[in-house]
This record gives sequence, C-alpha cells and structure tokens, in this order.
Amino acid sequence: MALTPSQVTIVKSTAAVLKDKGGEITRIFYANMLAAHPELRNLFSLRNQATGAQQAALGAAVLAYAAYIDDLPRLQSAVERIAHKHASLFVRPEQYAIVGEHLVGAFAEVLGDALTPEVADAWTAAYAQLADVFIGRERALYEEPGAWQDWRDFAVAEREEVSEGVVSFYLKPADGGRLPRFLPGQYVSLQIPIPELGGLLQSRQYSLSAFPNAEGEFEAYRVTIKMEPATAGADPNDVRALAAGSIAGIVGNRLHARYNVGDTVQLSSPRGEFVFDAARLRSPSSPVVLLSAGVGATPLLSMLDAIRGANDDLAATGATTDTGSAPRPVVWAHAARNANAVCYGKHVRQAAEDADADVTAKVFLSNVAETDVQGVDYDYKGRFDVGVLVADGVLPLAKPDAEYFLCGPKDWMIQVRDDLKANNVSHDNVHLELFSTGDV
Repeated sequence: MALTPSQVTIVKSTAAVLKDKGGEITRIFYANMLAAHPELRNLFSLRNQATGAQQAALGAAVLAYAAYIDDLPRLQSAVERIAHKHASLFVRPEQYAIVGEHLVGAFAEVLGDALTPEVADAWTAAYAQLADVFIGRERALYEEPGAWQDWRDFAVAEREEVSEGVVSFYLKPADGGRLPRFLPGQYVSLQIPIPELGGLLQSRQYSLSAFPNAEGEFEAYRVTIKMEPATAGADPNDVRALAAGSIAGIVGNRLHARYNVGDTVQLSSPRGEFVFDAARLRSPSSPVVLLSAGVGATPLLSMLDAIRGANDDLAATGATTDTGSAPRPVVWAHAARNANAVCYGKHVRQAAEDADADVTAKVFLSNVAETDVQGVDYDYKGRFDVGVLVADGVLPLAKPDAEYFLCGPKDWMIQVRDDLKANNVSHDNVHLELFSTGDV
C-alpha cells in the first residue's frame, strides 16, 4: 500500500533526527534483533559488526530512503545493489518482518516520546513499502534461469598461487551439476563454518575472476582471494576475539590457511550489478577502460576475457558490428605494491600481445626492484596516476562513449573517479565496484 502524503511528509521530516541518532539506532537495532533471532547471525559479518561498518551502511541507507521517499527512482541503483547482495545470502521474505519489527523498536528506544503514534505508523508503512520492493526484486533474482535456491556445496578442485598473498580457488559443484554462465564482473557469496564458534556460518563476496570462452560453459568457478594482514595484537585462533569480530580475514585468511583440494565450501548463484552485460558484448563499438588496484583486478579480468571472446561469438554466428571486424579497444591499467603483487599480470600482458586483440596494458608499481624491467614487469614507477595515463595518451578521452570500470580500495576509486571527471569523463560512464559494505 502506498504511503499517504502526510506519511511521506512525516518520514522526510525525520531525516535530520536519523542523521543525528542513526548510529545509536542501528547499533541498538542489530543488538536487539540478533539477541532475539541468533540464527540471523549467519547472515552478517562479525567483522563488519565489530567495526561498525554494517551499522553505518544501514544508517546511510535508511537516511537516503527518508530523503528520497517521494522520488524512489533516485534509489534504483542502490536498491539493485542491495537486492543482489541479499539474494547472494538467500535472504527470505519472512525475514523482512523481523527486521521491520526491530528497526521500529530501535526508533522507539532511542527517540522515546518523540516517536509519536503518527511517526511510528508512518515509518512502519514506509518500511513495508521498501520491503515489498526488495522482496519483489529478490524473487525475480531467485527465479532466474540456472539460479539455485539455497547454498550449494562446491569442492575445491584446484588451488593456484597467483601473486604475493593472493590465491585462486577453482570450485566445482559437489553434485556434479552444470554451472550457468554468469555476467562478467559478477560475484558469488562463499560460506564456511567457523568451528571455534560452534559452527557459526560466515560468508564473503568474491568476484568470479575468469569468464567462459565462446566454446562452452565452465566446469568450475574461479575466485581469487587476498590474504588480509594479521590483526595487530590479536591471536587469530582466540575464540573471544573471533566472536567479537576482532580478527580481520576470518573467511579469506582461513581459506588461505586451511582449505585445499577436496575441501568443501558453499556458494550462492552468481550475483551483482557491476557487470559488462550482454548488450555491451553484442555492440562492441565503444572503448572500454579497466582500472584496478590490488585484488580489485578480479572482476575486471572476467570482463577482459568476455570482451576478447565477444568477437569470436559474433564471428561464429556470422554477425557483424558497426566496427566491422575490428576488435573493441580495451585499456587495462593496474596498481600494485611490487611486481610480485600484480594480479594475473602475465595473463593481461599476453592479451595485449595478441595480434587479433586491441588491448593496451599498463602497470604502476609503488616499489620497483633492480631486477624489474620497464615494459615487462611495470610501465610506471609510483602510485597510480590518471594524469600520467592522460599525458601518455593511453585513455580514450576523445571518445565520449568510452566506459570506465574501476575496482580497488574505496578512497582509491573515489580519487580516480574525480580525476576522470576532471578530464571531462562523464560520471555516467564511470562504474565502481566496492569490496566492502556501503556505497561510493
């Protein structure tokens, strides 16, 4: 049921209060909800709860909803991103009622008498409206062809040491079933138990870092995972520290240290809206720029593979494009600490050397060793710099339809986006993938 005009006014008028009290509201909300429904702890990152990232993300989302409740299309991209995340965790419709109950309850606990019956009714109606939007979108995701409806067991078929502190896991369905093709750039949620915490389940989202070629489907999905630095002053095996969320890398570092060929993890269906979709692949006329730092290269690798395979797909069907047989121009620029930390650098260099491709590859290294060869191990010494790429004529700035896909640390992406904007790249042509809770 749509909100009444007076309810819309009430919700918008409480935005300032939410901005002031949002942190307290979300902290109480999670504490109360997880105490009443401990089974929901399997859905949430212990680490994000401990750092406050989860609470901050919810507070920002609620505040944005209050601000734009009379202009919901403004929230479409955020809704799509969150819906994909929820679907990757198999959030169920009945769980929305639990969230609504405890969210309004937290409002009451923090606001006291300021939460009048009218305000409570308005927010109850507003939450119900938002829940309906998510439930509908997530139902559509669950019903997509090839999607599975609950966590699916996968076996580690292969481990590959990729670069310094980075390992790829090749994962095959334990049931021997087929794997659907996914959209390049998508991720899966990977879930494992934490025995020290009574089998509590923890999940993280990992980009699928390789894409099927034109000849068929994958037998395995590949995820590429970075080892997180040890948490200073904390024992990673300390049960109390684990339970408190004080240990970084509770999933990724455990996979590095304990999971080998034959071990089992659970995966969701591929999800995510940071994609190089079928429409783009069918119309390869505009340049594509892939910019990454560290393990942020992973979703861009599947995009690169998909773009390289797109011409083969078109040729196999006898189709033509508005660029004839010319391959789509691709720029790949990457930042790493040193040459040993470049994620799949050889793979990308080989793509750049392919005479049938139009791939330009550039690498920035913060630390260059005496044995590193410029043009082979790296191209630029120092931090990633859009200005250097512009000065070298690497970026297709003369092509207003060029699209830019960025993945790396949050602050790095914001800086790169700002630098691109300063060079007249349209905001709408810059796409970002954030490897954490929240938004950019």
